[in-house]
Amino acid sequence: MDSSKHDPRAAVDVIKSPGTRVGLTTPVAQLDRIKGLSLRDHEKYVSLTMEFRCNLKCVHCMIEGTMDRLAPTSDATLEKVCKDQSDTGRWEGLVLTGSEITLRRDLPEIAQKAKAAGFKHVRIQTHGMHLGRTDYADKLVDAGVDEYFVSVAGSDRESHDRITQVNGAWDKMMRGMEHLDQYDHVKLITNSVITTQSYMLLPGMVDALAHLKRLVQMEFWNFFPMAEDDPKDLAARHGDILPYLREAIEKCRATGRYVEAKNFPECMLGELGDALVNAQPTLLIDPAFWNEFDRNGFYQCPHQEACGSTECLGLTTAYIGKFGDEAEMLSPLPPR
Repeated sequence: MDSSKHDPRAAVDVIKSPGTRVGLTTPVAQLDRIKGLSLRDHEKYVSLTMEFRCNLKCVHCMIEGTMDRLAPTSDATLEKVCKDQSDTGRWEGLVLTGSEITLRRDLPEIAQKAKAAGFKHVRIQTHGMHLGRTDYADKLVDAGVDEYFVSVAGSDRESHDRITQVNGAWDKMMRGMEHLDQYDHVKLITNSVITTQSYMLLPGMVDALAHLKRLVQMEFWNFFPMAEDDPKDLAARHGDILPYLREAIEKCRATGRYVEAKNFPECMLGELGDALVNAQPTLLIDPAFWNEFDRNGFYQCPHQEACGSTECLGLTTAYIGKFGDEAEMLSPLPPR
């Protein structure tokens, strides 16, 4: 399915689920001009948030204050999405996510239902600890889960377990990914949140995972608090992050691995600006989530009106409150 002919906005009226948002940044008609140093498949996936429990305590968790009152996507909505997929073949893949989706005991059954509805790929977004139970990982593969989007918080056992605040998290996650690495048809993707505690670890993350043959893409998500300020002091200055992020991007590309950076000024990345991909799959989530998310106040770059970037999210309210608008550090990109 050619990306320029595949606009996920057409699904919103069909699914009719409150809280549904399309995650494209660059207009779908312009996607073909952006060439492939990342997977850039977001418009071909739909993401369902089906679990709001978690057994990690990550310091950077976006929903730690709302986790206990957000409702997961209902089974009825899952059925509606699967019926639409069966009727239209609208999507290539389904993402099953949440706080930690592997806490759902019926996850294999959900994956089987998605495959029966015609989804080519079923992806789970997970902290990866439960994949360390290799019999469980095999069960997911047998059920049709062929893509694993794994959260990597640090570059080694000490840093990962410290940031997730659970001892043994790194070892279980690594055991799971190394086990899945034996499957020729499985795809591994990692996402790592960039905070004051982790930005200097980014190149080491690439090194630590270099041996994984099925790891096709690494994503680095610059932290933003779900608020107008940064009470936990986790947001790092862009200038401090930049050399480590550049090194991580270059290391990924040197090994032939795709990479995406998110929520970082495109202009600061220079010739690596094509690594900035802020797009997300269409997301179905409790509408109350967006009440918190929208407090971030993106697109506050002082050069916003003059900039030609279609991917950059600018600055947030919390970032400006902490570091100022940094107008001299940023510069508008030409129209595209």
